[in-house]
Amino acid sequence: MSDLATRIPEDIKTAMKAKDAATLNVLRALKTAMTNASIEKGHLTATLDDSEISALIRKQLKQRQDSYDQFTKAGRDELAATEKAEMAVLEKYLPSALTADEIAAIVEAAIAETGASSKADMGKVMKAAQEKAAGRADGKTLSQEVAKRLA
Repeated sequence: MSDLATRIPEDIKTAMKAKDAATLNVLRALKTAMTNASIEKGHLTATLDDSEISALIRKQLKQRQDSYDQFTKAGRDELAATEKAEMAVLEKYLPSALTADEIAAIVEAAIAETGASSKADMGKVMKAAQEKAAGRADGKTLSQEVAKRLA
């Protein structure tokens, strides 16, 4: 079992004991997403590795970011604050994000590796860059850097 797969249920127990309802709700939703992903993968007992769990966490984080943006635009500050708190809980489970310099270095390496020379090669470069970033940078940031380098 992966590190995250064992850590999340332990943190659920800790949140229950501490009566931390906000953290508990976020982690239960994440555990449900993990269970659903296991079922889609084959069966309920299928194990997920850390990269698959990180992808689920990023997906949950993006959903909350979208909700936060919607609530902010609608003037629903109390709901936006809840989403922001949930995002903070999820971010604890992701590896540290790459710096702008590290992203630039990854993109440069991906361009050199693929031999890309124009925007037509952007797909190949993005694929290589995402593999190298290993989930430590979001696709939008990588895409912007690749487009800037291939322009």
